[in-house]
Parts: sequence; structure tokens; C-alpha cells
Amino acid sequence: QVRLVESGGGLVQPGGSLRLSCAASGSFLSIRAMGWYRQAPGKQRELVASITSSSSTNYADSVKGRFTIARDNAESTVYMQMNSLKTEDSAVYYCNAVVRQPLATLTYWGQGTQVTVSS
Repeated sequence: QVRLVESGGGLVQPGGSLRLSCAASGSFLSIRAMGWYRQAPGKQRELVASITSSSSTNYADSVKGRFTIARDNAESTVYMQMNSLKTEDSAVYYCNAVVRQPLATLTYWGQGTQVTVSS
């Protein structure tokens, strides 16, 4: 079993910054990719950014140039620096990890952390 623990959400004014963190713990061989998804009320969950074990990154067009994802493989932790936040960035942000285990490769989710951008 793998557990993902997120932190760093909160309330920020438009134009402000937040940094999200997600630490993976448990029993696994390796983490192939980690990422952040978000879901706003009434909307589908969407990919925000992802990063592979070789540090290849992918970003949603709406956050390119404002968000930066990074990963500490030794600590099994992923970070996302969010700058120039907009009201439309408000959502619950979920950490995601694709984890290689002895018998299968599985996807795990964190519990979510609320990000609210409002004046």
C-alpha cells in the first residue's frame, strides 16, 4: 500500500504564490511518475502537471509559465510551485503517483488540498 500526503494549499490573493508538496510512503519498487491534478466545483478533474522519474515534465496549457513541478526521487516527493495565481486556479488539488510494485504498476491518489485564489 502506498500513501500520498499533500500539503501547502490555502487562500491566496490573485497574483500570489503557493507551493504544494506531496510525499509518498509505503512499500514499492519505484515511482514512475508523479503529478498534480485539480478539480473545481462542477468540473472534471484535470491534469495540471506531471513529472517522470527522469524529470520529463508536462503542463496544462493554462499553467505553462506560471507553475513549476519538481521532484526529489530520494525522498519520493513532488513539489509544485504556483506563481501568478488566478481566480480560475481555485480548486482541490490532488497528488497522483504511478507506482511500480512487485506484481503490478498502480496509480495512487492523495486526499486533496484546497487552493483558493480570491481577493
